[in-house]
Order: sequence, then structure tokens, then C-alpha cells
Amino acid sequence: MAKIYTKTGDDGQTGLIGGQRTWKDDPRIEAYGTVDELNAVLGTARCAGGGDPIDTVLERVQNELFVVGTQLATPSTADRPSAVGITLQHIATLEADIDRADQSLAPLRQFVLPAGSPLAAHLHLARTVCRRAERRLIRLARQETLTPETSLLIVYLNRLADLLFVLARAANAQSGHGDVPWRKGPE
Repeated sequence: MAKIYTKTGDDGQTGLIGGQRTWKDDPRIEAYGTVDELNAVLGTARCAGGGDPIDTVLERVQNELFVVGTQLATPSTADRPSAVGITLQHIATLEADIDRADQSLAPLRQFVLPAGSPLAAHLHLARTVCRRAERRLIRLARQETLTPETSLLIVYLNRLADLLFVLARAANAQSGHGDVPWRKGPE
């Protein structure tokens, strides 16, 4: 049986798909590491409970985030793996999820706090990690030329953050908490 530790990263470098080695603080590693963190936060959110349909959407997204990570771990100079990448259809599905969840919610007329039910709070945390992953990917895109397929990942993460916001609101509505409004301090 192979051991979990390889010792190949003990010098501060890690391997990318295609065999290239790079520093663990490289913008590419920061991008897919943050996507991995997002996936873990979504797993925690799922443990908070919420049932279908939210859990079904989150499970699908978790699987898609593995695809995102694979794409980010593959530099443009490497042979592209045969695995399917994120496509416009994935983005359209996120948009349909947003529309479906949003249709049952009261119109948003004020800022809301990332609070309420445990599931909603976890989804808000996931949203903020998703926005960080998006920023890390944009930093990577500004430093090296990304493939058109990888450029779709920016759109995917942007749309995913919107979905997580709407799902957090839906989780609050479903639990009876409702949105927690932001209150301005004394003026």
C-alpha cells in the first residue's frame, strides 16, 4: 500500500499536472488551493443540514469544483487531460439554480448580514471563500495567459458566489429565520 506522504513537497514545491514543479505559494497553487478550501467549506455547510434541494445542488457543485481544481492544476503548457472541463452549460445550470431558488424569496430591499440559520451562515462563509478563489484566479489570469476554457472558470466562480448568496437566503427562509437585516449605527 502506498503511503500518503511522498516527501516530494518538503522543499516547498509541488507538482502540477504534466509534471512541472512550482512553489507552493505560486498564484496557480493559491487559486486551486482556495477552490479546495471552498469545497471543504461547502462540505461543512452540507453537514449543517438543509435537505433537498439545497443539498443536491451543493453536492453537484462540490463535484464540479474538483473539475475546476484539475483545470487550475494544469498549466497551459501541459498536455490537456481528457477530462471534461467547466463549460457554458455548467454556468447556465448555476444560473437556473439561482433563478429557481430566488423565485420563492422576497425581493431584496436592503443589505443582509451573513447570519441566520447554521446552514445560511455556512453558505455565506462559502460565498466569501468563493469570492477569494475568484480573486486568486483573476490574479493568475493577469500574470499568465489562460486558455479560453480556463477563462470560463472566472465566470463560473462569479456565478457560484451569487448562487451561494441566494441559497443562504433560501436556507434562512426555509428555517423560518428570514434574512438578518443590516442596521446602520446611530447617525
